[in-house]
Amino acid sequence: MLHPIYFNEPFGLSVVESMFCGTPVIAYNRGSMPELIENNLSGLLVNNLQEAIDAISAVEFINRRKCYEYGIAKFSMDTMIDNYIKAYETILSK
Repeated sequence: MLHPIYFNEPFGLSVVESMFCGTPVIAYNRGSMPELIENNLSGLLVNNLQEAIDAISAVEFINRRKCYEYGIAKFSMDTMIDNYIKAYETILSK
């Protein structure tokens, strides 16, 4: 998936949904993208238009199954619930 958003997006739900389908994402290395995308595993982070164009041919080397597994491991409903509970517990314990 091409995700050419050039602002500091706080979270990219479409990026995560793509990974759930085993679809690698090409996105600018801005905002939350470095936290969502593992370079060369779930997609490719780029810094400019030329790198994005070049990345299109590199996507074929990303294993779609591993992309899917990465997305599920980081962003599944169970993982997200556990992480939110941990965050709340940390805040409430202070």
